[in-house]
Amino acid sequence: MLRHSLPATATALLLSLSISTALAQSKAATAAEKIAGTELIPRDLLFGNPERSSVLISPDGQTLSWLAPVDGVMNVWVAPANDPSQAKAVTADKARGIRNYFWSYQPGVLLYLRDSGGDEDFHLFSVDVASGKATDLTPFPKTTAQVVGTSHAHPESILVGMNDRDQKWHDVYRVELASGKRTLVEKNEDEIGNYLVDDDYALRFATKARPDGGQEVLQADGKGGWKPYDTIPFEDSQTTMPMGLTTDGKTLYTLDSRGRDTAALYAVDVASGDKKLLFEDKRADVGNALTDPRTGVAQAVAVDYLREEWTPLDAGIGADLKKLQAIGPGEVGVNARTYDDKTWIVAYSAAETPVVYYRYDRGTDGKLTKLFSARPALDGKPLVAMWPQEIKSRDGMTLVSYLTLPRSADADNDGKADGPVPLVLLVHGGPWARDGYGYTGTSQWLANRGYATLQVNYRGSTGFGKNFTNAGNGQWAAKMHDDLLDAVQWAVKSGVTTQDQVAIMGGSYGGYATLVGVTFTPDAFKCGVDIVGPSNLNTLLSTVPAYWASFYEQLAKRMGDPRTEEGKKWLVERSPLTHADKITKPLLIGQGANDPRVKQAEADQIVDAMKAKNIPVTYVLFPDEGHGFARPANSKAFNAVAEGFLGQCLGGRAEPIGNDFAGSSISVPTGADGVPGLAEALKSHKQEIKK
Repeated sequence: MLRHSLPATATALLLSLSISTALAQSKAATAAEKIAGTELIPRDLLFGNPERSSVLISPDGQTLSWLAPVDGVMNVWVAPANDPSQAKAVTADKARGIRNYFWSYQPGVLLYLRDSGGDEDFHLFSVDVASGKATDLTPFPKTTAQVVGTSHAHPESILVGMNDRDQKWHDVYRVELASGKRTLVEKNEDEIGNYLVDDDYALRFATKARPDGGQEVLQADGKGGWKPYDTIPFEDSQTTMPMGLTTDGKTLYTLDSRGRDTAALYAVDVASGDKKLLFEDKRADVGNALTDPRTGVAQAVAVDYLREEWTPLDAGIGADLKKLQAIGPGEVGVNARTYDDKTWIVAYSAAETPVVYYRYDRGTDGKLTKLFSARPALDGKPLVAMWPQEIKSRDGMTLVSYLTLPRSADADNDGKADGPVPLVLLVHGGPWARDGYGYTGTSQWLANRGYATLQVNYRGSTGFGKNFTNAGNGQWAAKMHDDLLDAVQWAVKSGVTTQDQVAIMGGSYGGYATLVGVTFTPDAFKCGVDIVGPSNLNTLLSTVPAYWASFYEQLAKRMGDPRTEEGKKWLVERSPLTHADKITKPLLIGQGANDPRVKQAEADQIVDAMKAKNIPVTYVLFPDEGHGFARPANSKAFNAVAEGFLGQCLGGRAEPIGNDFAGSSISVPTGADGVPGLAEALKSHKQEIKK
């Protein structure tokens, strides 16, 4: 047999070509192909109605309650505390659903808040659980109810702030739960932003904005008026505030960052003014607290740095917390406590475990009984962990962040990327808020589609001390944005992703950050998803709700003052609208037509500017939503669009739109052809507007 031998150079060439081909094939593997071996979790399981949520127990311990769907709409259900199987719905909302409710101290009466179409004009309703009769306690147009106080000593009534007389300021009324009759307690002619009341419904303390952005703390003078009590400088205005009184009215609890960085918890003797430090943490502000339901005495506090950590302030509660923390490695919270403090409702969750509710019967042994899972359909699904990170900014600040990796990038579940995958930079709103550890449908959804997500607490975020929050003052589209870019560079250097495979996405301020990303730094991101983000800071600040008056000076100092020429000029420069002509990457915009914070005009302006320049954009508008998408049908619909958009941009897998527009009010004024399958899905969609 004749054999031919190739020259060494030819052999080397073939070997080189085969290696190059293999490498090209490896590089060509898309995010969708990498994640293909992991079960796809349907959007409905992540964004549809939970089976049960917001589980509570009545103060008398007789009745359990929770939110659950009735014909697809979230309503309040109740059941005997010793027999949850005997549940019945006691509300009958057929449109937007109920998301916020609580028990009064009157046996058999609960209360809930509801707005219309996301307009945030929240009305307060009482419900007699025996008859199901609901009473609107604030039946006035253009009125946003604020709950000022509830009291075990006066279970038949509640204190409510209402701004029907003056849109800017809330007067305080005492409202009878049974009849809805209201009696004026305080006509707010002093421009007071918040009231603090005692158990006898006496107004004891109040806060009022100062022209410099700080706060004046006032104390009732005993003659129907107010006298100065304390002053909070602007620099401490996000981290210093009165929190509550003990039941006897003798002790005032305050968070205070004056003379320090992080907010610490203090107890102040009201009579003498003596102040006692109860707890501090130099890493982060004191956040949640547990107080005795009878005495109001603080018993435990929580601080959230990388994750929430509870510390008991008395030994008795410490034993209870230890039992609760033994549920698992996730985090526990106490949703409700009976007035006699014998029974608690506990919520447990972890990043890869949606919330599970327990009944905790205190006593010698402390008995835990599992009640419900919020989303049992996700049991056994391929949910993934969340990994807290400390990322350094270019100027040395520590950015507490959270990384979620798809299974395709972290086979051994050690929080270290096995190889780069596309990244979605998920930016939180506020900006005076924060991201934290825990289960979120959005992170799990993106990971299941093949993307890593990175959530960054950029400067200006709250929870990490006043210096970190104040470092964001005047830094919109500047150092706040640099922090996001620095976090992306960390992800690239850590092997999580590559520079050319990063999308930016967020809502509210996160939507603004998305627009900044595609205008100020048009080459930094491959695409962007903006949800209810402002595009024009001048129009944003000129159209905020009237009842934000007590907060307006802080907005002006932290963002820029549109009442001055210098401030107006700066806001123009920092507005994405000004730089709309620089957009070169795909952009998806989602907006609620009734948004009272970021008006529809914010989306319309940048969409119109892009269309005038012949720049493609896909604009999704919901006529029955406000600042975000509260109706699950609308949330699913938008995410179906976003999934197709991201799949086209980053190459992750995309579940077809299918039936996910059903029941939603989705409309697409422009750019339906920019997302695969969108135009076709809209042809057969029957819009359902439910306010």
